[in-house]
Amino acid sequence: MDTNNHKHIAIAYKLYSFSDDQAPALEEEAPASAPFQFISNLGVALDAFEAKVAQLETGANFDFTLSPEEAYGNYEEERVVSLDKKLFEIDGHFDHEHIKVGNIIPLVNEDGLRFQGEVVEVGENKVIIDLNHPLSGLSLHFIGQIVESRPATEKEIEAMIKLMNGDECHCGCHDDNCDCQHDEHDCSHHHHDGDHCCHHHHHDE
Repeated sequence: MDTNNHKHIAIAYKLYSFSDDQAPALEEEAPASAPFQFISNLGVALDAFEAKVAQLETGANFDFTLSPEEAYGNYEEERVVSLDKKLFEIDGHFDHEHIKVGNIIPLVNEDGLRFQGEVVEVGENKVIIDLNHPLSGLSLHFIGQIVESRPATEKEIEAMIKLMNGDECHCGCHDDNCDCQHDEHDCSHHHHDGDHCCHHHHHDE
């Protein structure tokens, strides 16, 4: 495996989100004692985020802002979908434990691609899911320091690739004919990259 283009990067930072009509809010924090770690050029972190930090050396400070277009895109109403309640049944019973308003749940389409959605409404026959990223439509302000930046080893690259398997993907669902299904076996929420089990996150693809 060619490891020349991959770095092991550990970052301590604070992330603030804001918009034209919303004051800055602290979304997440990774201290130096437990930094956010990733391997560059594997698609783990946002492209614009990685471009800002990948060339920095260990000990370097950073302070930059990503626009919504550089981060998680603009909020799209068409990504709020209505799904048949039967899709959320386990052994013939509705999954009341996880399908609650405000929870982030795992979904999978007929191609086996996995992604996350937030439950916004549970009706008599339908469940309304918001497939927009929780930070869509917001600018992101990162302040922090590079704890470590060095060439990644082959073992680290392989481990990161394995970790990424099954993480969220894009969904093509836009209506009641959506081919999405509830994946009760995968409760990880991904946001470049923290795990959270079936609850609204914040820190999530």
